[in-house]
Amino acid sequence: MKKPDIPINESERLKALSEYRILGTKPEENYDDITKIASLTCGTPIALLSLVDSDRQWFKAKVGIEAQETVRDWSFCAHAIHSSEPLIVEDALQDERFFDNPLVKGEPKIRLYAGFPLQNDENHRIGTLCVIDREPHGLSDSQLSIMESLSRQAVAFLELRKRSIKLIESYCALVDDGNIISTCSYCRKAKDTDGHWMHLDRYLSKRTNLNFSHGICDLCIEEHFPDVLEVWQSEEKLKLECKSTNRKIVL
Repeated sequence: MKKPDIPINESERLKALSEYRILGTKPEENYDDITKIASLTCGTPIALLSLVDSDRQWFKAKVGIEAQETVRDWSFCAHAIHSSEPLIVEDALQDERFFDNPLVKGEPKIRLYAGFPLQNDENHRIGTLCVIDREPHGLSDSQLSIMESLSRQAVAFLELRKRSIKLIESYCALVDDGNIISTCSYCRKAKDTDGHWMHLDRYLSKRTNLNFSHGICDLCIEEHFPDVLEVWQSEEKLKLECKSTNRKIVL
């Protein structure tokens, strides 16, 4: 069995992985859905969202196996993170790197392995989205394309997680009044150390690196702009009536 080499940027890669603070976390629907779609798309009994740590591969989401992790030396994914291109092994028994791998000789008896690297904007490949089958075969062009899209979606979820963590940390790093923000119970404005009241987004913008966009929520539309809401509802009703009429004409 050929053990996977260590990437030349391993320390940076592990640092990037740690910034997501996801190792050991509980299952989440967003990631579970990605592995379910991967399994259904490729017609394989096993699909994994695998993160390659320093000495193990850990599965954030999985379909078709009970194991939560394996040692890194056995990991196909640890080979896949060396390239931005997917690693496709159509028959592991015929591949000199893997034919005597414990995951090939024993459960889950890997034959097909198709791993799609999870690569962030800094070109750090932290793991893979992979599908596994116990029968040898390849993937079609459409399956390859969908898997590449799903791997990008997984990275997008991870990046959103990281940004959310930084947002919470920025909030907690505020030092005014012992990390407590004084807000008005009615208008929700915040008071700074000089006693000035300002909207919360302006308050946070001055004290953190956060930026804000603005819109109007559904409840405020209903309360403050009932005429606009009435127009929208009338337009929606008209659209439904038109669709209903078109169906009757077709019938």
